[in-house]
Amino acid sequence: MKYTDERQFAQANTFGKGQPNDAYARYFTGHSFLNPLTKAGECPIAMSNVTFEPGCRNNWHVHHADKGGGQMLICTAGEGWYQEAGKAAQSLAPGMVVYIPAGVRHWHGAKKDSWFAHIAFDVPGENASNEWLEPVTNEEYDRL
Repeated sequence: MKYTDERQFAQANTFGKGQPNDAYARYFTGHSFLNPLTKAGECPIAMSNVTFEPGCRNNWHVHHADKGGGQMLICTAGEGWYQEAGKAAQSLAPGMVVYIPAGVRHWHGAKKDSWFAHIAFDVPGENASNEWLEPVTNEEYDRL
Protein backbone atom coordinates (compact mmCIF):
# COMPACT_ATOMS: atom_id res chain seq x y z
CA MET A 1 0.00 0.00 0.00
CA LYS A 2 1.32 3.42 -0.95
CA TYR A 3 1.52 6.12 1.71
CA THR A 4 1.94 9.77 0.82
CA ASP A 5 0.78 10.95 4.25
CA GLU A 6 3.52 10.51 6.85
CA ARG A 7 1.03 10.17 9.74
CA GLN A 8 -0.78 7.30 8.05
CA PHE A 9 2.54 5.68 7.16
CA ALA A 10 3.70 5.96 10.79
CA GLN A 11 0.78 3.75 11.85
CA ALA A 12 1.84 1.05 9.36
CA ASN A 13 5.60 1.35 10.07
CA THR A 14 5.57 -1.33 12.77
CA PHE A 15 9.25 -1.04 13.70
CA GLY A 16 9.26 2.76 13.92
CA LYS A 17 10.86 5.56 11.95
CA GLY A 18 13.84 6.15 14.22
CA GLN A 19 16.19 9.09 13.89
CA PRO A 20 17.55 10.90 10.82
CA ASN A 21 20.19 8.71 9.18
CA ASP A 22 22.83 11.44 9.40
CA ALA A 23 25.85 9.11 9.48
CA TYR A 24 24.98 7.79 6.00
CA ALA A 25 23.19 10.84 4.56
CA ARG A 26 25.90 11.37 1.94
CA TYR A 27 24.99 7.98 0.43
CA PHE A 28 21.28 8.82 0.00
CA THR A 29 19.24 11.05 -2.30
CA GLY A 30 16.52 12.43 -0.04
CA HIS A 31 15.98 11.78 3.66
CA SER A 32 16.22 8.40 5.36
CA PHE A 33 15.78 7.39 8.97
CA LEU A 34 17.34 4.60 11.01
CA ASN A 35 15.86 2.64 13.91
CA PRO A 36 18.34 0.03 15.23
CA LEU A 37 16.54 -3.18 16.25
CA THR A 38 19.52 -4.97 17.80
CA LYS A 39 22.27 -3.67 20.05
CA ALA A 40 25.91 -3.83 19.02
CA GLY A 41 27.78 -6.32 21.21
CA GLU A 42 24.59 -8.11 22.25
CA CYS A 43 23.67 -9.66 18.91
CA PRO A 44 26.00 -10.89 16.16
CA ILE A 45 23.72 -9.41 13.47
CA ALA A 46 23.04 -5.67 13.35
CA MET A 47 19.46 -5.17 12.18
CA SER A 48 17.81 -1.80 11.57
CA ASN A 49 14.51 -0.55 10.28
CA VAL A 50 15.34 1.90 7.50
CA THR A 51 12.64 4.40 6.54
CA PHE A 52 12.74 6.35 3.27
CA GLU A 53 10.68 9.45 2.53
CA PRO A 54 8.96 9.43 -0.90
CA GLY A 55 11.60 9.57 -3.65
CA CYS A 56 14.49 8.73 -1.31
CA ARG A 57 16.96 6.06 -2.38
CA ASN A 58 20.46 5.02 -1.51
CA ASN A 59 23.44 5.10 -3.85
CA TRP A 60 24.55 2.14 -5.87
CA HIS A 61 26.61 -0.04 -3.55
CA VAL A 62 28.20 -3.47 -3.17
CA HIS A 63 28.54 -5.71 -0.12
CA HIS A 64 31.84 -7.54 -0.45
CA ALA A 65 32.97 -10.72 1.32
CA ASP A 66 35.55 -13.43 0.70
CA LYS A 67 32.97 -16.01 1.82
CA GLY A 68 29.29 -15.60 2.71
CA GLY A 69 28.19 -12.01 3.11
CA GLY A 70 25.61 -9.96 1.26
CA GLN A 71 22.51 -8.20 2.54
CA MET A 72 18.91 -9.04 3.41
CA LEU A 73 15.94 -6.70 3.13
CA ILE A 74 12.58 -7.45 4.74
CA CYS A 75 9.96 -5.01 3.46
CA THR A 76 7.62 -3.85 6.21
CA ALA A 77 5.61 -0.77 5.11
CA GLY A 78 4.87 1.36 2.06
CA GLU A 79 6.25 0.71 -1.42
CA GLY A 80 9.76 0.85 -2.80
CA TRP A 81 12.26 -0.29 -5.41
CA TYR A 82 15.20 -2.66 -5.55
CA GLN A 83 17.50 -2.85 -8.55
CA GLU A 84 20.60 -4.84 -9.43
CA ALA A 85 22.97 -3.46 -12.06
CA GLY A 86 21.97 -4.60 -15.54
CA LYS A 87 18.52 -5.80 -14.47
CA ALA A 88 15.05 -4.27 -14.33
CA ALA A 89 14.00 -2.70 -11.02
CA GLN A 90 11.71 -4.78 -8.79
CA SER A 91 8.72 -3.26 -7.05
CA LEU A 92 8.78 -3.84 -3.27
CA ALA A 93 5.82 -4.15 -0.88
CA PRO A 94 5.33 -5.33 2.71
CA GLY A 95 6.06 -9.01 3.23
CA MET A 96 8.65 -9.25 0.47
CA VAL A 97 12.16 -10.46 1.29
CA VAL A 98 15.18 -9.66 -0.87
CA TYR A 99 18.48 -11.53 -0.59
CA ILE A 100 21.39 -9.69 -2.18
CA PRO A 101 24.47 -11.92 -2.57
CA ALA A 102 27.93 -10.50 -1.92
CA GLY A 103 29.42 -8.78 -4.94
CA VAL A 104 26.10 -7.63 -6.46
CA ARG A 105 25.94 -3.93 -7.37
CA HIS A 106 22.51 -2.62 -6.34
CA TRP A 107 20.36 0.12 -4.78
CA HIS A 108 17.04 0.33 -2.95
CA GLY A 109 14.62 3.00 -1.79
CA ALA A 110 11.12 4.44 -1.84
CA LYS A 111 8.85 4.99 -4.79
CA LYS A 112 8.27 8.64 -5.75
CA ASP A 113 4.78 8.62 -4.28
CA SER A 114 5.19 6.53 -1.14
CA TRP A 115 7.02 6.32 2.14
CA PHE A 116 8.83 2.99 2.46
CA ALA A 117 10.46 0.95 5.22
CA HIS A 118 12.48 -2.23 5.32
CA ILE A 119 14.53 -4.09 7.88
CA ALA A 120 18.09 -4.35 6.61
CA PHE A 121 20.93 -6.50 7.83
CA ASP A 122 24.24 -7.69 6.48
CA VAL A 123 24.67 -11.44 6.08
CA PRO A 124 27.70 -12.56 8.10
CA GLY A 125 30.75 -13.26 5.99
CA GLU A 126 34.53 -13.41 6.01
CA ASN A 127 36.26 -10.07 5.43
CA ALA A 128 32.89 -8.41 4.79
CA SER A 129 32.80 -4.76 3.79
CA ASN A 130 30.52 -2.29 2.05
CA GLU A 131 31.51 -0.13 -0.90
CA TRP A 132 29.39 2.94 -1.61
CA LEU A 133 29.29 4.05 -5.24
CA GLU A 134 27.66 6.83 -7.26
CA PRO A 135 24.09 8.05 -6.71
CA VAL A 136 21.22 6.67 -8.74
CA THR A 137 20.66 9.48 -11.23
CA ASN A 138 17.33 11.26 -11.47
CA GLU A 139 17.11 10.00 -15.07
CA GLU A 140 17.49 6.36 -13.95
CA TYR A 141 15.00 6.80 -11.13
CA ASP A 142 12.46 8.76 -13.19
CA ARG A 143 12.24 5.88 -15.71
CA LEU A 144 10.71 3.61 -13.06
